[in-house]
Amino acid sequence: MSAVSDRLPTFPWDKLEPYKKTAASHPDGIVDLSVGTPVDPVPELIQKALIDAADSPGYPTVWGTPALRDAITGWVERRLGAREVTHRHVLPIVGSKELVAWLPTQLGLGPGDKVAYPRLAYPTYEVGARLARAEYEVYDDPTDLDPANLKLLWLNSPSNPTGKVLSKDELTRIVAWAREHDVLLFSDECYLELGWEAEPISVLHPDVNGGSYEGIVSVHSLSKRSNLAGYRAAFLAGDPAVLGPLLEIRKHGGMMTSAPTQAAVVAALGDDAHVREQRERYAARRTALREALLGHGFRIEHSEASLYLWATRDESCWDTVAHLAELGILVAPGDFYGTAGETFVRVALTATDERVRAAVERL
Repeated sequence: MSAVSDRLPTFPWDKLEPYKKTAASHPDGIVDLSVGTPVDPVPELIQKALIDAADSPGYPTVWGTPALRDAITGWVERRLGAREVTHRHVLPIVGSKELVAWLPTQLGLGPGDKVAYPRLAYPTYEVGARLARAEYEVYDDPTDLDPANLKLLWLNSPSNPTGKVLSKDELTRIVAWAREHDVLLFSDECYLELGWEAEPISVLHPDVNGGSYEGIVSVHSLSKRSNLAGYRAAFLAGDPAVLGPLLEIRKHGGMMTSAPTQAAVVAALGDDAHVREQRERYAARRTALREALLGHGFRIEHSEASLYLWATRDESCWDTVAHLAELGILVAPGDFYGTAGETFVRVALTATDERVRAAVERL
């Protein structure tokens, strides 16, 4: 059994448990700003769609219902500015994490193949490479990478954990470089609807890709924008030559989104009002936490988008985690996301208004 598990690093969140116990012992309770899990209600129209589809005794399909594919293609064109998107350009997935973890394996990568991802990044990019026994490499600028044997390039804009946004010009340059060197590019855009001081743009926008989806795929999730983390609802959009084989593999693997979830996603993608309301909640929490952290002596870098503040006191991230835990506030240590984050912490905006007020008062 250890043949696979031995390839993996220690699950990072387990290291945070002692600090969580400290924070939980605060007289007024813990303020958990670590994992970034949504806490606000699932919008009623989405709950209703789920309930109405509850009587679903048959197997769902991996490709999803035509209504789901219509909803995804419509959203991609309306929200991302993509053009001429058909059902062949989209693929539902069971939450974005499973895709990130298993994509190198599903692409057939293995020893000698390379996967590259940002120097500060979501840990599952590395996990995906390890599961496939592929090599992995981090970058500051992907165009500085040696393209030899580089089979999969991950972008992440807006970034988790830093909130950094890649500009249209940067994305255009990177897409051109990847195509020149025949490198498959996957762009993780799960936080795209949460831009604060920058307007994120997708690799699917024609100004970035020149009107062609060749060699590029974007990853989108409804976990944050619609509070659907518990539904495991996400999708891919991009090159049909990539998505077609992935669809066949995922059919064999039974990687299907439940029928009620598919119906809920149709409702979620068809409504923009609940997304605006959720953005307003996060914006208010972001303003309050940002001001409190700055007043407490923190410096905040990037953080122009996403659901996190990337903050530092220019000390070991674990010293900062311990300091905040004594105040009953739990945050994520920056080294979870790479050694370049060892003096930073990631502070999530995903707590109730009441808990955010408590954190602000303590700071």
